[in-house]
Amino acid sequence: MATQDGGDEVMMETEAKPKGAEFAESIHKKTLSDPGDATTQDSKLSNGDEAQDKQETVDLKIIWNKNKYDLKIPVNSTGAQLKEQIHSLTGLPPAMQKVMYKGLLPEDKMLRDIKITSGAKIMVVGSTINDVLAVNTPKEVIQQEVKAEENKKEPLCRQKQHRKVLDKGKPDDIMPAIKGAKERLPTVPLSGMFNKSGGKVRLTFKLEQDQLWIGTKERTEKVPMGSIKNVVSEPIEDHEDYHMMAFQLGPTEASQYWVYWVPVQFVDAIKDTVLGKWQYF
Repeated sequence: MATQDGGDEVMMETEAKPKGAEFAESIHKKTLSDPGDATTQDSKLSNGDEAQDKQETVDLKIIWNKNKYDLKIPVNSTGAQLKEQIHSLTGLPPAMQKVMYKGLLPEDKMLRDIKITSGAKIMVVGSTINDVLAVNTPKEVIQQEVKAEENKKEPLCRQKQHRKVLDKGKPDDIMPAIKGAKERLPTVPLSGMFNKSGGKVRLTFKLEQDQLWIGTKERTEKVPMGSIKNVVSEPIEDHEDYHMMAFQLGPTEASQYWVYWVPVQFVDAIKDTVLGKWQYF
């Protein structure tokens, strides 16, 4: 535009901005001036990622006592926490658990560190307290019953099969007994005793032949000492200075050969000689 003095007048013109652009610009400025809103939005995104991490789980197959259990557990759980979960499933206390996964599972490490993944089979070994009591209690009861039965067991000398021999009384030619003494086997046969049929019997120990000769009026049986399985004895009631003694000649007690009125001082020597503990020459 020309002025009156002929100069040109410079005019500053400002373009009018659309209202929509002005609104967007104001929002942008507000964001720059107040960054807290952006931080809040970023924080919300970050918290969402952490929650997703915490919810990461693995599906395990727990095998205990021929039973199988399905368990979903966070992957950042420790071995100790896994034991607590197993306890809730099985009733097996953690202290009584042996948890196996490629060896004994460490309690202080996370499942993620042990590289346990979904589908893994976890073997558990252990017994509940009730199981232990259920097993031990009957055993203890049985032991007590057996002990009571043994205490009530009738002495051999009172049993009918032996009583019929003992009731005949001491043989007339019985060898004298020395109560409380232990002696070596005599060089002569032990005689004056009864066998199960009530007949007279004598015992001769042939050490040089490693034989026991059992002699009766009818015959003499020569028994290798190595074939005698066992020797048992018991004091005769009211005559404790004499014993009744059995030589087991076969595999069962049915093969026992009974001898009655054995002088007590020779009992240990007979057992030790026949069973080979030591010899008397």
